[in-house]
Amino acid sequence: MLTIAIISGLILASILWVEIIRDSYHALSHYWTPLYRLHVWHHKVFRPDLTAASEEIYRQAHWYNDVPEALVMLLLSFVPLWVGYLFNWPFFWVTSVGSLYTAFFLVCAVFRGLGVSGIDELTDITHRPGQFESLPAEWFINRTYHWRHHFDDQKAYYSGTFALVDKILGTALSLKGKTIAITGASGTLGLALLKHLDCSGAKVIALSSKNEPITLDINGQQQPIKTITWQVGQENELSQLLETVDILIINHGTNVHGARTPEAILQSYEINAFSCWRLMELFFATVRTNKDIACKEVWVNTSEAEVNPALSPLYELSKRTIGDLITLRRLDAPCVVRKLILGPFKSNLNPIGVMSADWVAQQIIKQAKADFRNIIVTINPITFIAFPIKEFFVSWYFKLFSQKPNS
Repeated sequence: MLTIAIISGLILASILWVEIIRDSYHALSHYWTPLYRLHVWHHKVFRPDLTAASEEIYRQAHWYNDVPEALVMLLLSFVPLWVGYLFNWPFFWVTSVGSLYTAFFLVCAVFRGLGVSGIDELTDITHRPGQFESLPAEWFINRTYHWRHHFDDQKAYYSGTFALVDKILGTALSLKGKTIAITGASGTLGLALLKHLDCSGAKVIALSSKNEPITLDINGQQQPIKTITWQVGQENELSQLLETVDILIINHGTNVHGARTPEAILQSYEINAFSCWRLMELFFATVRTNKDIACKEVWVNTSEAEVNPALSPLYELSKRTIGDLITLRRLDAPCVVRKLILGPFKSNLNPIGVMSADWVAQQIIKQAKADFRNIIVTINPITFIAFPIKEFFVSWYFKLFSQKPNS
């Protein structure tokens, strides 16, 4: 068993190594002019529907981009073999699988350059035209994920097979130029998110229950932010705005602390759960095109109260309700849905919070750029263990005992 484990580990490591080489080469191509002159042919090829501009350009792109890239991968694929030989690793020879793996890509690139009939349909999977049938993948690159590299932000989404390099570089999600609307924008976290999203190049819209326009302090300058006033129960009034929004961050909430009156129950569920659910469904209705599927997202602040006590029963119950509703809707959601699982940060809702809202906002954005679908920011180590376990089993329970809606 140990021998099998060692051999399997070396094989996987050799494949991962050449994929890292490929993605690093790709990223470098967008920053180093000599390589970009070759790589730009790849970007000349495709229209937004991923059909090729011409057969000639498609073939040329492989000679200028894919073949040189595969040759670099092949050359560096021998590094693990050489290191293994040098240090006398057991079974080091199996790392040659990485070279064979790369040789396959090289041969396919040559065949596509030669225009061999049907080879593109078999080997150029992430560039096939047609309606997207799935959301951007989280770990393994699919058409929807890679489309964004061509038509959302060319200086992001570099990964070709595994998303590891994009996650490390923080290029698995680009916020540049995105229109992002945030509810609860006048709150402590809302203001911090507005500030750091603006600094990331996003176009931010503040959705607030207060009438005062929101301004941000950016490098000592007061910057006015587009502010739209709305109230819980008036979600439909935002439907037209949501058509223009790329990312909706549902961040509003309330905490009645120890209250347990009928009014407190109604208020907690209406604000923390049902208002969030209505907004999410309104946003889902705006997802229609391939671009919407690839680029639109919802982020929902559900809190670590999903799995931990918050010393506020109604806050816990209402947050667990919206958390489970999101887990259920994720099974059929038309766009990416992220959960924000946040620990106690200092705010008007939680004056005894121990984390800084500014730091929490930075961590949220950092993890989102690494394409984490469940963004956990807390000082409680239990949450990092309890939440993934809870989410996994609840999701599978919903999948097994609920039915997919009819199209």
